[in-house]
Amino acid sequence: MSAATVYDETKIKTLSSLEHIRLRPGMYIGRLGNGSHPDDGIYILLKEIVDNGVDEFIMGAGKRINIGVQDNQRVTIRDFGRGIPLGKLVECVSVINTGAKYNTDVFQFSVGLNGVGTKAVNALSEDFVVTSFREGHFTKAIFSNGSLLKLEKGESKEKNGTLVEFYPDGDVFEEFHYQENFIRKRLWRYAYLNAGLKLYLDKECFHSSNGLLDLLDNEVEDGQLYVPLYGKDDTLEFALCHTAGYGENYFSFVNGTYTNEGGTHLSAFREGILKGVNEFAGTKFSGNDVREGIVGTIAVKVKDPIFESQTKNKLGNTEIRGSIVSKVKDFVCDYLYKHTDVAEILIDKIQLNEKVRKELQQVRKEAKVKSRKVVIRVPQLKDCKYHPTKDKPSKPGRDNMVFITEGQSASGSIVSARDPMTQAIFSLKGKPLNVYGQSMALLYKNDEMYNLMRALNIEDSLSNLRYDKIVLATDADVDGLHIRNLLLTFFLHYYENLVKRGHIFILETPIFRVRNKKETRYCYSEKEKLAAEKNLKGRGKAHKQVEITRFKGLGEISPKEFKQFIGEKMRLQQVSIDRLSNVPKLLSFYMGKNTPDRKSFIMDHLV
Repeated sequence: MSAATVYDETKIKTLSSLEHIRLRPGMYIGRLGNGSHPDDGIYILLKEIVDNGVDEFIMGAGKRINIGVQDNQRVTIRDFGRGIPLGKLVECVSVINTGAKYNTDVFQFSVGLNGVGTKAVNALSEDFVVTSFREGHFTKAIFSNGSLLKLEKGESKEKNGTLVEFYPDGDVFEEFHYQENFIRKRLWRYAYLNAGLKLYLDKECFHSSNGLLDLLDNEVEDGQLYVPLYGKDDTLEFALCHTAGYGENYFSFVNGTYTNEGGTHLSAFREGILKGVNEFAGTKFSGNDVREGIVGTIAVKVKDPIFESQTKNKLGNTEIRGSIVSKVKDFVCDYLYKHTDVAEILIDKIQLNEKVRKELQQVRKEAKVKSRKVVIRVPQLKDCKYHPTKDKPSKPGRDNMVFITEGQSASGSIVSARDPMTQAIFSLKGKPLNVYGQSMALLYKNDEMYNLMRALNIEDSLSNLRYDKIVLATDADVDGLHIRNLLLTFFLHYYENLVKRGHIFILETPIFRVRNKKETRYCYSEKEKLAAEKNLKGRGKAHKQVEITRFKGLGEISPKEFKQFIGEKMRLQQVSIDRLSNVPKLLSFYMGKNTPDRKSFIMDHLV
């Protein structure tokens, strides 16, 4: 055995708290990223610091938090709470499992119970400066990459509270930039969850007087079928209403943090709604009929929250379930008895859902029988071998995906270049149907749409979705963009939750290939092409001939070339929704029957 492979005491390492965070950042903040996605790590760093100011507000100390982002990179956050105890400032921001949030007398309801958040920000920042102001004194600690550089103490006239300044480490977050729209969305959620708290991003104030009711109004606007139901006590707040849309949409929170994967509190909320409606109506409506078209939001406060990860996407506490179910059921039933006008609209909506479901069941049954007579498998699908299950979900980096392509030419290139273990291909026969304004029954009568649903395994329920990522891979021309819009209309109109949960992506493929005899570059825009052309031509005697190819369709890219664009270098743009209320407006304008309005818009915006 060589010396390099000897396993003895010299190979054992002990890392400090912050060294471990720097070595395994994904364990603490999830994905890294450059700021182009709202869940990228730089936003988690900002969130961890703001959370501390919100915790102070929850405990009745400080009603304002100031946030500043200089040059889209350097962050400053000032709260006006009690301030970190001066003698423990360094430990509170640099030693894991150190903090007052273990003490329920000081923090009764807090997300950061593991004493990690601020330490992770410190460890993953090139510069990290924290100053605590308490009773006319201050202590200031200056760190770099988690190492303490300087400690200052003295008197101060500043109000009590904590000031944190940090610049994320460029070695961890390459070429990162904060995007203001992502920050604004986070701050609005803080405001909705903490009625009365004022958060300032520079001079813009984020403030809510009505809590989750304001959140619901913002998301649904004039799409509400009735005045929303709203309930609140010391540990639970919720609001809900029905819309004319498909599916269910929820916004769930625990101690102020958005749990985008739900958890015990959300499943209890859904059960409580069903039981409350059934108790009022004296019948047994099905859960799907009661909740079809519902938009709800729930926030709970839990003393000892158990999350499935450090990034707190899903709550696991089971002991709170019974209490939430009981409270929601009693409130819903009582509210409907007191507001008969709302009750009438709600019951009519449920009965309509029931009628549509039964009609759809027959259409679905007929479609299944018809498809089995023709072919057992989906003819346009070339499947992959890896399919996660509910018991064994995909592991990070092992997600499977399906590319939806236009025609056999494009799918041929992908089939030859794909990883057959994780990448499937569904090839459209032509332009799909514009489904905007159509009943869902039509999908089951249209072969193309029904085969697409079968391929995704969502013809019965979204919970059966067989792919982690649904990738729209269309050509970079007018027809390709039209097909992409038709597909987006399909998902947004009927399966909005697939978009909301982050399953829908657009594949970015190069538009140009620029090369000389020694080097080839692929460009995704006219600007990139011009820069590559200039660079590869060279200057003076070194001037070289450059060949430029414009890719019109995916089928023009050879399988050998294409492999890199669906491999490690794959560029995926995730489709997201800013507000639920935006969806029907956008679909109505771009895909509805208002052709003259669209024509006028195009004419007015021609470049």
